[in-house]
Amino acid sequence: MIPLDIFADPVCPWCLIGKARLDRALEARPGHPFVLAWHPFQLNPTLPPEGMDRQAFLQARFGAEAERIHAPVIEAARDAGLTLDLAAIRRMPNTLDAHRLIHWAGLEGQQTPVVSALLRAYWREGRDIGDHEVLADIGASQGMDRALVARLLASGADRDTVAEREAHARARGLKAVPTFIIGNQYVVEGAQSTDFWLQVIDDLAQAQTPPPTTH
Repeated sequence: MIPLDIFADPVCPWCLIGKARLDRALEARPGHPFVLAWHPFQLNPTLPPEGMDRQAFLQARFGAEAERIHAPVIEAARDAGLTLDLAAIRRMPNTLDAHRLIHWAGLEGQQTPVVSALLRAYWREGRDIGDHEVLADIGASQGMDRALVARLLASGADRDTVAEREAHARARGLKAVPTFIIGNQYVVEGAQSTDFWLQVIDDLAQAQTPPPTTH
């Protein structure tokens, strides 16, 4: 098996699209060699813990371009078979606690389902994934102990661990998400196409196939 380390943030639309494209490839190649692991990276680490109004955030960050930045996202999402409800998203959350939830999900072998649930909650349902009640519900929806998740969120548990992991990634030169690291060797940036991942999987399968024996 080959590790596929993914640095992502649930509020990044290209992480949503990149995951959808990767998922299609993995479904098309059920014998793929990848073991997925998700790693923290905050696009907006300086947001207040409670987040802020999303329209105000977009206006402050993009100014006159705020209304137009979603056009390529909507088109790419449609091509990936995704349905977004941008109008439902009212908050731009600080995602530190969402990354803590992903960290705990990893300890229980539920990382990818929890990441999927976070992306769905934010991009399709417009839920505030910085809110502890929402995060506890998302964890519970994927088989995690809701009461335990709520207690952990209310504490400072693993804040430093998540922050240190992100700082380590930035120190290694990671600047944007999604970023994929294949087999601890190859760095791939951006929301790559399904065809790209199919080719990677096929190339890996070919490399791992032993040569025929001769007599």
